[in-house]
Amino acid sequence: MAKRSKFVKPEQREIVSAHVLGSKQISPNFVRVTIGGEDLRGFVPMGFDHWFRMFIPDPDASGFRLPTSGGNLWYAQFKLIPKDVRPILRNYTVREFRPAGGVYGDGPELDIDFASHGDLGPASAWANSCAPGDPLGLLDEGLIYNPTPDARWHLLVGDESALPAIVGILGSIDPELPVRAFVEIGHADDRQDVAVSENVELHWLVREDAAAKPGELALATVAAAELPGDPVYAFVAGESDLATGVRRHLVNARHVPKADVAFTGYWRHGHAAY
Repeated sequence: MAKRSKFVKPEQREIVSAHVLGSKQISPNFVRVTIGGEDLRGFVPMGFDHWFRMFIPDPDASGFRLPTSGGNLWYAQFKLIPKDVRPILRNYTVREFRPAGGVYGDGPELDIDFASHGDLGPASAWANSCAPGDPLGLLDEGLIYNPTPDARWHLLVGDESALPAIVGILGSIDPELPVRAFVEIGHADDRQDVAVSENVELHWLVREDAAAKPGELALATVAAAELPGDPVYAFVAGESDLATGVRRHLVNARHVPKADVAFTGYWRHGHAAY
């Protein structure tokens, strides 16, 4: 029997150039940046939690240079770029892709939602200050979400940094599949309109205490929740302790096989990762 792949990779991976079309504040803690460019005409949307490496200009650098290889050598190439022209590298999720445009014109448009806390990291700082025409680069990485075939229901857990991924999954998932989704956010107005089937329970968890560590509310809520005992596939992402904590709870307390839990620490509290 062939071994199941952990991730779903795109057919082609290459670094593409793009530029900012526009940006706007969509809620108290989210900025949406829309990018475009001729290279995006070859972008193949995969739905779900489609993610990519993003290269943005370093405000302290004198220039901006992208690696040229999208294969296994891209990171080595990236590290060899002189620091005075090396971009900042971060990972983000496709919020929406419009191949024919519609908001800023008739060219391809890709929306990226940036979540920010009070201490802005370099990516969210860029999102708050970028202007139309500013350059960036993308390297397509495909999907982390890759369900086990025998799962009878899915569990999705994340903080605000995982909101685009969870919304993407909910928009692509089989509407007949039972889903429980728990999304922790920093403000009630950070909720986004999400069209879901009657088989989806979407829980918005508002962090009332501004000083609380992101992810603690989601972890505690999942640990206390009454969940089905049937075989489950779990997707957990966000702050590092949230991702590892939910996985540990599912494996140790609910006896979910480790292979049935996809967990990713997008960032670590106290470190500039957005």
